[in-house]
Amino acid sequence: MITCFIRYDIEPFSQDAFTRYARMWGQAIPACGADLVGYFGPHEGSLTTAYGVYTLDSLAAYEAYRTRLKASEAGQTAFDFARRERFIRREDRVFLTRVSGPHAERVLP
Repeated sequence: MITCFIRYDIEPFSQDAFTRYARMWGQAIPACGADLVGYFGPHEGSLTTAYGVYTLDSLAAYEAYRTRLKASEAGQTAFDFARRERFIRREDRVFLTRVSGPHAERVLP
């Protein structure tokens, strides 16, 4: 299992546009085969940092998912909305593997 963390640098005071965008992906991502954890927008502190998080079985599953996403009407609508509204200044992705759960087992010395 891999988890994709997307870090967005968004225009200040564009939380409403980002929220609309996130809700579009909330429909498109699960429909195309990824398990959406959620999108997280600014609340306190920075007005420009937001995140999207979803999981897949592998990088191969990610590639197949991306192909389906780009071909989907819902995915294209979200891409077009972001391109038209221009509220995303930068987007970075990192893929991580969970190495510990919330209640890790005690490690003996």
